[in-house]
Amino acid sequence: MRNSASDAFVERFTREFEAQHTDVRLDVRVQEWTGIGAKVTAALKRRHGGDGAPDVIEVGNTQVPQYVDEGGLLDLSLESARDLGMTDWLPGLAEPGVDKSRQYGIPWYAANRVVIYNKDLFARAGIDEPPRTRDEWLDMTRRLDTGGTQGIYLAGQDWYTLSGFVWDEGGELAHASAGTWTGALHTPAALRAMDFYQQLQALGDGPKNADEEHPSQAGRFAKGDIAQIISVPGAAQQIIGENPALKGKLGYFPIPGRTAARPGAVFTGGSDLVVPANTDDRPGAVAVVKALAGEKWNTDLARTMDYVPNKTTLADAVAGEPGVAAMAVGAAHGKATPASPLWAKVEAADNPIKSYMSRVLSGADPATEAKKASREITRRLDDSGE
Repeated sequence: MRNSASDAFVERFTREFEAQHTDVRLDVRVQEWTGIGAKVTAALKRRHGGDGAPDVIEVGNTQVPQYVDEGGLLDLSLESARDLGMTDWLPGLAEPGVDKSRQYGIPWYAANRVVIYNKDLFARAGIDEPPRTRDEWLDMTRRLDTGGTQGIYLAGQDWYTLSGFVWDEGGELAHASAGTWTGALHTPAALRAMDFYQQLQALGDGPKNADEEHPSQAGRFAKGDIAQIISVPGAAQQIIGENPALKGKLGYFPIPGRTAARPGAVFTGGSDLVVPANTDDRPGAVAVVKALAGEKWNTDLARTMDYVPNKTTLADAVAGEPGVAAMAVGAAHGKATPASPLWAKVEAADNPIKSYMSRVLSGADPATEAKKASREITRRLDDSGE
């Protein structure tokens, strides 16, 4: 996909792979994320692969359940267990690739949210160590939220961040039972998560009725009066681009957990590799997947693109980059959205999780609004269309 790997990485990989596999030639075709779902579905439905059909496809980790449901992916369980060290994979990449104990999606790379902070504002508040627990985080953010400084800029509809708090509490966005999905925002665990989100969000001036991109939280942080945001480390490039004076003044730490023994759970974004069942060259396709997902090329990609490698055991490969190192800590406890092939309907323009959050932050009763949101999630995940 566009911007997933640099041209230099693709050239290095192609050159070495073809030298080691003289019977295989690679034809790497870059795709745009916009509209990719329909293109992948069409490719998987071909009776035979044929010329121009993909033998290996990069897909978003949360997209894998949809393609598994359509029945067009090759079962790679044997290779996962025998050759790819699946026991060390990041759960947020691996779990969406599983269906009925069979592995279809092979983890490739990950990215997730961390806390980006302004070192000068922390020093001014007398804070020299990042928090390790949620309680410490709240206390510290209250100290930062004084005068003309916002303790944290947290948009009211940042539902990916809320998801991590839900998982920390032992809850889920939706539960599956006998193939039926049910919304779960009304459960005690999810309500505790919303309560914590509400406390944290109040320690800044983030909008209650918008998400983190409207306006851009990185743009707001660049003004220099915000102590913290929750974002991927790559946002630092935009921040420094808008305010070069902040170069060297940004720090990173993993989102804190309920206890110091474990960092907070995070939504893990990233990509998996899949092989269409209609491939004309299964051995070649599997060889490509094994190489890209293997230690050598996976760590090369992570260092090149500032990603988290696909295994917890490879985290040291990015230890020298503070933002990526903080991501790797969180990724070890990351998760993905519910593995329903219909989950995209929940993330539509009128996402019920976002509207639920805004109503609660604006003063509505959390339990009542959570039940409404859970019912809407259940309705959207109902494959009967009722």
